[in-house]
Amino acid sequence: MSQAVLAVVIPALNESRRLPALLADLSLAPAGLIHELVVVDGGSVDATPAVARLAGARLIRSEANRGRQLQVGIAATTAPWLLLLHADARLPLGWEETVMRAIKEPQASWYFDLGIASAGLCLRMLERAVALRSRWRQLPYGDQGLLVPRVLLERCGGIRPWPLMEDLDLIQRLRAEGPVRALGATIQVDGRRWRRHGVLGTAWRNAQLRRAWRKGSTPQELAQRYYG
Repeated sequence: MSQAVLAVVIPALNESRRLPALLADLSLAPAGLIHELVVVDGGSVDATPAVARLAGARLIRSEANRGRQLQVGIAATTAPWLLLLHADARLPLGWEETVMRAIKEPQASWYFDLGIASAGLCLRMLERAVALRSRWRQLPYGDQGLLVPRVLLERCGGIRPWPLMEDLDLIQRLRAEGPVRALGATIQVDGRRWRRHGVLGTAWRNAQLRRAWRKGSTPQELAQRYYG
């Protein structure tokens, strides 16, 4: 590849246990693919900043607000394609070839299928439901990772500095600019949310938050309910 085309932006907060694995996955990229690797730390009190620096990532500090962290990270990069990842994700083997194929279609945005790193039939059913929703409605969420051309991101107005719902808001606007397609590979995310609240409890909680957002609750109010 004659020119590095990819900027990877990772918002993080107290992810020193999980971030190293993601950074190791990214290190498998061939020379000339990743132009910029940015970790935007939201005020971690663990070793997250040190982990980012040791891996060769550019570390930027921001308030603990995922939308704002993504916004800051994107603004610090210049590459024509952006790969936005949550810090607790694991990329699939061969992810780099998958991404290189996708960036040949600059009029589309792309996402990974969701895999949850925890055992259980209910979680496998949830993964299937997420895959169906993502394809039928072109509505993936941020934990699935998002590969997007910078020109499309700028055209739709970019990411809003919201602490919650920033991913759903962005995808809805991206759909108006071009197709949102599956990469055909699965990203693995940590299963702690589902272990803590249960599969049905987590699904119900998320559905209630989306419903409140559609009815006019602010992202700040929703974040207080979600994180508080």
